[in-house]
Amino acid sequence: MLEDCKTARERWGGVHALIDRWLEQRYDMLVTLVDLREFCDADLSAVPKARIDAFSEALMDYISAGHFEIYPQLREEAKAFDDQEALTVADKLLARVDASTQLVLDFDNEYATPSRCQHYIDRLPGWLEKLGATMTERFDLEDQLIGRLHAVHAPSSEVATPPDGQSLRTE
Repeated sequence: MLEDCKTARERWGGVHALIDRWLEQRYDMLVTLVDLREFCDADLSAVPKARIDAFSEALMDYISAGHFEIYPQLREEAKAFDDQEALTVADKLLARVDASTQLVLDFDNEYATPSRCQHYIDRLPGWLEKLGATMTERFDLEDQLIGRLHAVHAPSSEVATPPDGQSLRTE
């Protein structure tokens, strides 16, 4: 999973500052996931709540950035290029991405409070497995979004300028 993240950063990194920051968040979130999995493998009963919180926070920050920053920016770019086909593709991909969001929210809800966290600690490895698989699929969908809604309009390492002459680079 970390290798796939590195590949996405190599493919899309440098194209757009906002996407670069988001892909860095993706990588950081995956590092916290791997770290938490290692704690679970070593001694599930000794997993510190702080590790669960760090992962949950990184996960929530990542999906929030997607929903409230990245996806709207990509849609605006497609609109600026009057790319209706890309917007149609985006709607289909985002509907699939949204399905994984509920799983993330459920995880955050289940492990947010210390008493509930300890009650559900034995379920943590299953949650992490499910979240890992779901996020892998989500990353693929997000990479398709980037490819269809951004890279197609910016084929070089430069940010493309839409027909109205306004750059969409956000720094």
